[in-house]
Amino acid sequence: MTVRAATSADLPLLQDIERAAGEPFRIFGMPEIADDEPPALDLLQRYRRAGYAWVAEDAAGPLVAYLIGEPVDGAFHIEQVSVHPDAAHRGVGRTLITYAAERARGQGLTGLSLTTFAEVPWNAPYYKRLGFRVLAESELTPGLRRIRAAEAEHGLDRWPRVCMYLRVEPRRQPARRTPE
Repeated sequence: MTVRAATSADLPLLQDIERAAGEPFRIFGMPEIADDEPPALDLLQRYRRAGYAWVAEDAAGPLVAYLIGEPVDGAFHIEQVSVHPDAAHRGVGRTLITYAAERARGQGLTGLSLTTFAEVPWNAPYYKRLGFRVLAESELTPGLRRIRAAEAEHGLDRWPRVCMYLRVEPRRQPARRTPE
């Protein structure tokens, strides 16, 4: 599997991945999420132009997942990470999140943040296994509060949601040798 920056030509495929990734929500009693439209092409293009849209390609070549986000209050906020169901349970999401963490570290950001459904097995419980922790309401930054408010306006607060955070350790600088 390869992770790379998304291209303009990839963007319609990201919408296809999002639609397919939404289908399991139907089984979990959340058809509104399954039927929700994927991010618009102009929004995906904005993330791509900013350098914050990455895709995972299968060894055979097809795109199987994507991640978009942006810096929010000193952390890289993962707006969306979606894996095609045909590629589920193969570590693709973990690989994309690790990639995002490396990019965040390189930009001097303190960690990764995201918002997700608290009770959906492949959402908050999955992110907890990756090391994310649920943020208390008092820990939410102004940017995360704005994101949660926008989600509520979109109707996502019909189901329990949480903000989560994963600290990204800064790169260790090699010890400097002093001339003798």
